[in-house]
Amino acid sequence: MSVSSLTKFTVPIDGDQSAASQGLLMPKLKYRFRASFENFGISTPRSEMTKQIMNITRPAVTFEEQPIDIYNSKVYIIGKHSWDPITVNLRDDVNGSVSKLCGEQIQKQFDFMEQSSAASGIDYKFITRFEILDGGNGANTPNVLETWELYGCFVQNINYNELDYSSQDPANITMAVRFDNAVQTPLGEGIGSSVARTIGQTVTG
Repeated sequence: MSVSSLTKFTVPIDGDQSAASQGLLMPKLKYRFRASFENFGISTPRSEMTKQIMNITRPAVTFEEQPIDIYNSKVYIIGKHSWDPITVNLRDDVNGSVSKLCGEQIQKQFDFMEQSSAASGIDYKFITRFEILDGGNGANTPNVLETWELYGCFVQNINYNELDYSSQDPANITMAVRFDNAVQTPLGEGIGSSVARTIGQTVTG
């Protein structure tokens, strides 16, 4: 088969002459990523968290809807938005590094021994950053394809999960992380990009 035929592996689009010779675009791959946590716990380094992550969810945002009742029908405008918590699944290593960091973070949020809570959010909130990579490693420095930065994070829920004689899976710790805001970097691409505010333009709806 001629290699040139691979340029036809795409969807034909009316009026787009470039699509016929473009070929299929390389997708981002789920397993090429790294995640880090800034100001999480108190121990350093926090690289053990990065090395032991099994999976992490990307952000999801939901806008509340506000109905406007009119003559024979109704229209909808957006209300306030909310970010859903992300889930982080970690292997629990034999040195206890991950478990220790998670415990320190929980203690920062609430001291279970003394039954004392943190004075303010700045005392316990952290930044979560995860990047999608292009597969490079070692001498071939990986390129970052996408970065998410989550601000005002705290652990909403942590589950140390079960132990099981019949399973060969690694012991794991699952966290739900609530956050205040998220942006994609570099700024200018995706969430957080500068988009001019439109006022008084004609819209369909």
